[in-house]
Amino acid sequence: MSQASQNSLIIKKLATQLGFSFCGISKAGYLEKEAPLLEEWLNKGHHGQIQYLENHFDKRLDPTILVPGAKSVISLLYNYYPEKQQQHTNAKIGKYAYGNDYHEVLKEKCRALMVLIQEQIGAVEGRAFTDSAPVMERSWAERSGLGWIGKHGLLINKGHGSFFFLSELILDLNCEYDSPIKDYCGSCTACVDACPTEAILPNKTLNASKCISYLTIELKDAIPSEFKGKLENWIFGCDICQDVCPWNRFSKPHQEPQFEIKPEIESYSKAEWTEITETVFNKIFSKSAIKRTKYEGFVRNLKFVDNK
Repeated sequence: MSQASQNSLIIKKLATQLGFSFCGISKAGYLEKEAPLLEEWLNKGHHGQIQYLENHFDKRLDPTILVPGAKSVISLLYNYYPEKQQQHTNAKIGKYAYGNDYHEVLKEKCRALMVLIQEQIGAVEGRAFTDSAPVMERSWAERSGLGWIGKHGLLINKGHGSFFFLSELILDLNCEYDSPIKDYCGSCTACVDACPTEAILPNKTLNASKCISYLTIELKDAIPSEFKGKLENWIFGCDICQDVCPWNRFSKPHQEPQFEIKPEIESYSKAEWTEITETVFNKIFSKSAIKRTKYEGFVRNLKFVDNK
């Protein structure tokens, strides 16, 4: 067995031990196919007010610029599909935010993986990322054979669906590389048809400025009146395109205690959310991704879905 093959086997074994659902590896290099698509997407303003997506264009497309000396991109999937879900549907929260903030949880797991790789393989240098830097994570996961990018723009794993967090290690280590798999969406348009704001465009393109997740999380201004009656009671994030995807019938409940649904998210109705104070909000969501909206944004979302 070559050293590159041995390196890949060790990394994948360690990733499994740390709870990652899947690990795929691809050769670091320029994302030639994605470059013109990203440029066009930005030029059309589909990113809305997510200004940071305009930055570091070259680094976003080439991890060898982001991490000098990079040879391999290790793509990691971590399941977050919940066994328990919200009891009330009049104030819905995206499943990814049911528990503790995934940025913090996966950052620690990636750091642990890096340490174990260095212990078992030797002097390996690199960086770990969890939705925290200009890395086109879905493209790298697709390249490494972990799934394909669906029409809604999310990565779909054939055996387990799309409810995964994505992380990467970019390393100066030669590995044996995985190959992409085919696209299995076929003629299905379930996600396109179900999106109430018509955010999903042809050719796997998402107009993020119309996406409910963007409107309830990233948008800092008032939600435009054109979306009145279209948010379908989502007050933080949105799972519509994933919930209707046929491939998510294969989703299996995660085994991560830190992603267990918070009692308030599970049981609170819209009326109960409306009554919480800023102090209580900060207490409930101190370790949650929901704190990103801040109290004012959360209240804005509640009022918007209430005034149909």
